[in-house]
Amino acid sequence: MIHNLAWGNKTMKKPGYKTTEFWLSAGAMIIGLAYGSGLIAEAGTSGIEKSIAFVAASLAALGYSSSRAATKAAELENEK
Repeated sequence: MIHNLAWGNKTMKKPGYKTTEFWLSAGAMIIGLAYGSGLIAEAGTSGIEKSIAFVAASLAALGYSSSRAATKAAELENEK
């Protein structure tokens, strides 16, 4: 999805940090890292649960990165 703000004949692209995708993936990544590090984990949390939290945080970051890369590629293609 391309995020554009049209203003007359000019088109301004929305920066990544102003998108919903960024904030949702950042929230998922922070919560996953906090849980995986034991900051918000309950007592008795196993290592596998912490590992799953780290994997989920990594997937959130990877998902956002690939989404943003696809958006940038589409923007470059449209500028040609």
